[in-house]
Amino acid sequence: MDYRRKKKLTYFTIGLIFLFSGIEYAVILPTIWRYLQTMGAEPYFLGLSLSAFSLSGLLSGPLFGVWSDRSHTTKKIILFANLFEVVGNFMYFMGYSKWLLLASRLIAGIGTGAGSSIFGFLTRSTAPEDRSTVFAAVMACRQAGLLIGPAFNLFLRLFDFQLGPFMVNKYTSPGIFMCFMWILLQVAVMLMYWDIPPQDLTNQREASVMVVEEEINDDDDGEEGEDEEGKPLVGTQESLGSYGTLPNEPVRAVANGTVPHEHRPDSPELQPEKGSPLKLLSASKEFLKEEVVVLLTAQFITLFNQTALETMVTPLTQKYFGFGELENSIMYCVCGVVVILGFFFVRWLSKRVEERVVLAVGLIICNISCIWCLIFLANPAGSLPWQLAEFIVGVFLQVLGLPFVAVAQVSLFSKVTSEKTQGFSQGVRRSVGGLATILGPLWAGGLTNNLYVMLGMMMALLVLLTIMMFISYEKLVEPAVVEHADSYED
Repeated sequence: MDYRRKKKLTYFTIGLIFLFSGIEYAVILPTIWRYLQTMGAEPYFLGLSLSAFSLSGLLSGPLFGVWSDRSHTTKKIILFANLFEVVGNFMYFMGYSKWLLLASRLIAGIGTGAGSSIFGFLTRSTAPEDRSTVFAAVMACRQAGLLIGPAFNLFLRLFDFQLGPFMVNKYTSPGIFMCFMWILLQVAVMLMYWDIPPQDLTNQREASVMVVEEEINDDDDGEEGEDEEGKPLVGTQESLGSYGTLPNEPVRAVANGTVPHEHRPDSPELQPEKGSPLKLLSASKEFLKEEVVVLLTAQFITLFNQTALETMVTPLTQKYFGFGELENSIMYCVCGVVVILGFFFVRWLSKRVEERVVLAVGLIICNISCIWCLIFLANPAGSLPWQLAEFIVGVFLQVLGLPFVAVAQVSLFSKVTSEKTQGFSQGVRRSVGGLATILGPLWAGGLTNNLYVMLGMMMALLVLLTIMMFISYEKLVEPAVVEHADSYED
């Protein structure tokens, strides 16, 4: 099988991974509270179960990332991580007690840590100019899962039969359904996923550089051939050639204009040895860079605000509009369509403008959304149709700004951090996001009756992020790669 076909199948499999993760979230979330109630669980157990899933993903992400950085493989990591998804969802199907249910979400969450390895793989196997489009497509796959997930609940809620010692009903069926889906994914990964070597991209670039330099050298040789009789046999420093070679040595084109016996980027004098204290210090300092701090802050604040609003929306619609499960499902489906369209628009836009421009546009939309919610949703007034229109506009602005910020900050983060440690870096980024998804619902859950305080904090965080982004705007770009030719110095 040729390289391009392998790459397409690998990307397709990655899309399936994120699609299934979205489906799992959309299938389990609507029924988990009623499931816990059948076991006599207290209300705080819902928060514990949801947070357990994010917590284990938060801890496992960097570990899987380090594994992928050292091994430069992701296939076996994905296969290993998916085992936790299979086991966790089967435990969710078993039920028995609220503690087993809590443990099931904790174990299943470990499997989400493979996402850091996948993002590291995508960073190493794509060119910087194509990265935004690839990340946008991957994120759109998860949103597609969130969109079609509720459709599976339409038939899962009809299950009511005995399977050996286990009861299959509308509460347990999501667990066995997702267990089966992750088993299918294991087969897909084994058959359609390849660890595309990161060197392929580098070799292609170096080959193109060598071709250009060989053409230049051929042109130079042709010009020298025309004036060969008019030139002295032994010349001065100029006759040594552009790479400092001797007259009787063949001139060789080398990528980046360097000579084999000169100092190279991977020489011991220029880079610390693997595992040395200097390298560990350098890795830790990377996350203290101004642009990295800004992007990690963007990851935290956007996910904090998103999950807080998701927590607030259902009680709000029930209180003011009398929405039930059907109305909320329709609302989530419409939001999913808007988000998916937003991701594809960002994918198109990122080819024409810089990521920092996309990030700025997204933050402006999010600020407008938060201001709108503070004015109109914190204390709704007017007739029911007017209140509903205010609510729709606020939610629309929020989901519209999400793709801009999400894609831009992920793509920029992959460019301002070291490519050799992308797995670990993406694991840290996803851990920061996991912390936000834990704290966001906790913050909103206790303030559903005091929306001014809840939305005011979200507005303050957005203003802080916007100020940080504009102060560091000049640094939110891919570091320039300087190519030069070494020369002899007497």
